[in-house]
Amino acid sequence: MRIAVLGSGGQLGRDLVPRLHGEVIPLTRADLDLAVPESIAPKLGEVKPDVVVNTAAYNFVDKAEAEPDAAFRVNAWGVRELAKACDAVGAKLVHFSTDYVFGLDAARTLPLTEADPPGPVSAYGLSKLAGEYLVRTFARRHLVIRTCGLYGVWGSGGKGTNFVETMLRVAGQGKPLRVVADQRCTPTYTADLADATAVLIERDATGLIHVTNAGSMTWHEFAAEIFRQTGVSANLTPITTAEFGAAAKRPPYSVLDCGRLSQLGVTLRPWQDALAAYLAERQNRPNR
Repeated sequence: MRIAVLGSGGQLGRDLVPRLHGEVIPLTRADLDLAVPESIAPKLGEVKPDVVVNTAAYNFVDKAEAEPDAAFRVNAWGVRELAKACDAVGAKLVHFSTDYVFGLDAARTLPLTEADPPGPVSAYGLSKLAGEYLVRTFARRHLVIRTCGLYGVWGSGGKGTNFVETMLRVAGQGKPLRVVADQRCTPTYTADLADATAVLIERDATGLIHVTNAGSMTWHEFAAEIFRQTGVSANLTPITTAEFGAAAKRPPYSVLDCGRLSQLGVTLRPWQDALAAYLAERQNRPNR
């Protein structure tokens, strides 16, 4: 099986490539750019993959409020052309989406299933939801994976970053941290997501599937657990979303129900254990 991975140099892509079985073709933005639609079909025609895994996306949540066209160019219109190109070469498209397709139901307190109606509250979330629909419309063979708040060692250091690294960096500078305590979700370790994705591809899973680590937390609870596990002393204060004042709205509750994933025989470990594994991997890969 020939598997092409878009965004192979990114945080998720770099964890995913070594876990896939078969002939893996890593593709970077230089090889295939979703923002340049005319680059898509020729490259897939050249590679002739059986499966295309798309980890590439426009992920600037707040910036998307000021430049929605840029978000839609990649997350929707580029994905549409990718889906068409996959269908033309007979490849299955595995595409990653986000918990940010939810949020409109502000009173929600139960984990969201694949059958629950989406309702984005940001331009980014809307662009990702449009991408989901376009994949499901134009790629007859597809798997859409919704996940949440990714962090992995390839997103730390250099130009990359993630929430864990941001917390440790700011705490290390002795600065106070004001972290939102009224958004509940499940940030997910990219190594665990990559493992699950590899299994789902092997089992030829299709449709829409939620994949996150188990449990839920607020961002403030996540920060507190980061400092507890690392033994770092931090000046940490809980605040509201309104006090934080981000440009884009976030879902107040976007915990994903992974029941369908469990039915397929795949479960991810609790978020606390995933964080511990990330911190251990981070220590063992100092020059990432």
